Amino acid sequence: MCGILGIFDKKDLDVQHVQALSKRMKHRGPDEQDFQLNESKTGIITHERLAIIDLQTGKQPIKGTNNAYVVHNGEIYNHLQLKETELKDFSFSTKCDSEVIVKLYEKYGTDFCNLLDGVFGFVVMDGDKYMVARDPIGVKPLYYGQDETGAFYFSSEMKAIEDQVEKLKAFPPGHFYTKETGFVKYYQPDWQDDKVCTEKLDLDKLRDSLIDATKKRLMSDVPVGVLLSGGLDSSLISSITARLLKEEGKELHSFSVGLDENAPDIIAAKQVADFIGTKHHAIHFSFEEGLAIIDKLIWHLETYDITSIRASTPMYIMSKYITDLGVKVVLSGEGSDEIFGGYLYFHNAPSDEEFQKETIRRVQLLSTADCLRADKSTMAWALEARVPFLDRHFLDVAMKIEPSVKRPDRATGKIEKYIIRKAFDDAEQPWLPENILWRQKEQFSDGVGYSWIDQLIDHCESKITDEEMEKAEELFPFNTPTTKEAMYMRKIFAKHFPTKSAAETVKKWIPKWQDNEDPSGRASTIHEQTTEVVLV
Repeated sequence: MCGILGIFDKKDLDVQHVQALSKRMKHRGPDEQDFQLNESKTGIITHERLAIIDLQTGKQPIKGTNNAYVVHNGEIYNHLQLKETELKDFSFSTKCDSEVIVKLYEKYGTDFCNLLDGVFGFVVMDGDKYMVARDPIGVKPLYYGQDETGAFYFSSEMKAIEDQVEKLKAFPPGHFYTKETGFVKYYQPDWQDDKVCTEKLDLDKLRDSLIDATKKRLMSDVPVGVLLSGGLDSSLISSITARLLKEEGKELHSFSVGLDENAPDIIAAKQVADFIGTKHHAIHFSFEEGLAIIDKLIWHLETYDITSIRASTPMYIMSKYITDLGVKVVLSGEGSDEIFGGYLYFHNAPSDEEFQKETIRRVQLLSTADCLRADKSTMAWALEARVPFLDRHFLDVAMKIEPSVKRPDRATGKIEKYIIRKAFDDAEQPWLPENILWRQKEQFSDGVGYSWIDQLIDHCESKITDEEMEKAEELFPFNTPTTKEAMYMRKIFAKHFPTKSAAETVKKWIPKWQDNEDPSGRASTIHEQTTEVVLV
């Protein structure tokens, strides 16, 4: 994981200035920094490195066989297989997974992104030519823009280029770009059409594909841990990881976060950790500690979406603890709610067809919400988060299942994500305690302790006046804040990122089929309104 920056068609390149722009993302890669100019000195790529694979020789930019270079943020999980198959006739100067990108470019030109099994934002520079690409779902962030001279800028985070370009945009997931072709959508899975999602449920295939997705994400030359909230998704990933590492005789560290020992997630996570045998760490934070870091957090997150900020605050605090412990990679459960309709508002879907369309829409928007939060709140502390549920092969299995078996049990009204729970409901060799396997969905910002959101809303109410809210549309005509909490966050965002185009990169997370637009799970009528969790 790293921070990358590429600038092209710039006639007056100032290398020191470009390096300074790149260092705005130093938190993403504190281990090494380097750059490469092209021969005409109109193009440059830079890299802030977090060393995960090939700690000794994996410094970037990495040179290809000829004149091409690559900088890459992410991981290519099938790099060893590619070296043995597609690239068997190539020699390699490093053991770094990123090197396969430039070699595939040299062999196939721009037509190779679908050969990559992993997550990525990368830039290949080949003389005056260049290619930029982002992974299928947008697990890794990437932005682009042009300055007043027409030069193109690409970077992992907007803070590196927002004040350099005239119009900033988020690079679309599943696309590559060259100056000659423009944007090309390389990732076009069948499941993006809801009409083809009619496959019969195969629980063994569903379970095995998630285990495979998790296994490949254990690729690392540094310690690996798991984020364990005690909810279904992170608990399943933790359980799978614990079993896989136990086979190798390795210890697994798990991490949870909450306001205190009575937080729903803290209680549930401890039970899971005891059950699967991890070395567990429960991190506590106070409301005051959470509030104190929001300004810096918004600078890292590059969003004013209140859902993302609410959930990222505890994740940011937890990430520092994990990094300080020496763990550089964690597996997490992002993506399951979108794939299986796990958010409580999905209970209100009017039909199977609408349910399926909404899962597709949510997966397609992950780059603006959960992926953004998971990446930036962890990478703020140089911690890499990996997300098995968003494995492209697992998506091919899970997304195509007919929606009638995915929908919540309409008899009880309380069983969401039924099929993934059923796939891991094994009485002989249980993956999780039964009450955890069937635990109601708690959105992360709720699970850390209900008073976190309640106190945050109260604080924002005290800081934003009625007069300010009356001027909201005048101050912020795009995505106008409708609550004082939203106004509070928007003002901080605008201080760090004042341009209109920066504001336009943000998509607000709003539940569907629900009268109350508050993103907290407790706003849903299906939520069990409780302040205590009793596990039996």
